[in-house]
Amino acid sequence: MAPSVVQRHPRYAILVAVAILTTIYLLVPYQAPDLPPKIITRGADLEGRIEQSKQIYDRLLQNRKGLIKKFGPNPADIALFPPDVSPWPPYTVWDFFPAAFNCPHEIERHGALGDGGKWVCGLSRVQEKRDCVVYSFGINYESSFESEILKNTKHCQVWGYDFSVKSFGPEIPSNIAHRTHFNAFGLGGEDKHGPNDTPPMYTLETLMRQNGHTHIDILKIDIEGWEFDTLTTLIKPYISSGLPLPFGQLQLEIHIWNKTFSQYLQWWEMLENAGLRPFWTEPNLVYQNYNKKTGTADLAEYSFLNIKGDNVFIKDPRSPLTTLTSLLTATKPSFPHPPLTTSLDPIPIPGTLHTQHDPITLGT
Repeated sequence: MAPSVVQRHPRYAILVAVAILTTIYLLVPYQAPDLPPKIITRGADLEGRIEQSKQIYDRLLQNRKGLIKKFGPNPADIALFPPDVSPWPPYTVWDFFPAAFNCPHEIERHGALGDGGKWVCGLSRVQEKRDCVVYSFGINYESSFESEILKNTKHCQVWGYDFSVKSFGPEIPSNIAHRTHFNAFGLGGEDKHGPNDTPPMYTLETLMRQNGHTHIDILKIDIEGWEFDTLTTLIKPYISSGLPLPFGQLQLEIHIWNKTFSQYLQWWEMLENAGLRPFWTEPNLVYQNYNKKTGTADLAEYSFLNIKGDNVFIKDPRSPLTTLTSLLTATKPSFPHPPLTTSLDPIPIPGTLHTQHDPITLGT
């Protein structure tokens, strides 16, 4: 019996086998094993879902007016948490502000199941986005949220700020720590970071300029009650100018300490006027458990979607050709606030990251 081709030319057979396997490997699309499969809502379906959610939310606004009239009839007549006396009105402040906007994508909690986790709308939309930017204010050595965002995306980078700690928490593994950047700064309504200012406070727009950013995909804020003044200063100029807010969605812990219903209603309606729509909420029961003497649920987690502009959560990404044309013809992006350039704020070079404050690389 004549020997087979493999027996007569073993090296040739091995070479052919390697070539076939290499071809198969190159043709089969690669997907990182640690990333979940994407289920994307696109096109007309995405637009239709958002439009339907807007209509649902508009009905909620009318219902809120009715509830205020029922228990007021004026906002000044309403208590945040009614006292335990007759006639025991069946509401708390949070009942006036439900998360009635439907996220058009998947909703998933990222981070710890206790305090620290946040609900995100459509993380799949930035799973492979090369310029994905995440800002996180308020770390407190608990970084499970930031860690899961990094683990579930390929390119997202996280900028973290907290003047009370020196780094991110231990939840971020060393193999993805190069995608994190930390500074011990506070977020405020005005810049106060001179040599005698402790802690150093920065506005969101100043930090974005220093980092070379014009847009944030996911913004997390937990700043222990300072969210009222900080967001008021940030948002009002955008409402006046008509420009969309510079972020796609907002994960916010609200601390309603020492507020009246009228004050809170006015602040909340400012968020709505700027295009923010809540798609998820939950009370902070961990705080409530350890502050039982107060008797009121003063803290609540909210997640908002920005429905103005063309952020990736409400609009499909543009084609590469359209993006290239836009870059070639683009003018310098503008913020409602004029930049304040001082000796402490070097003028940023467009397209580069400011390196005055070196990021801390973390390890575990």
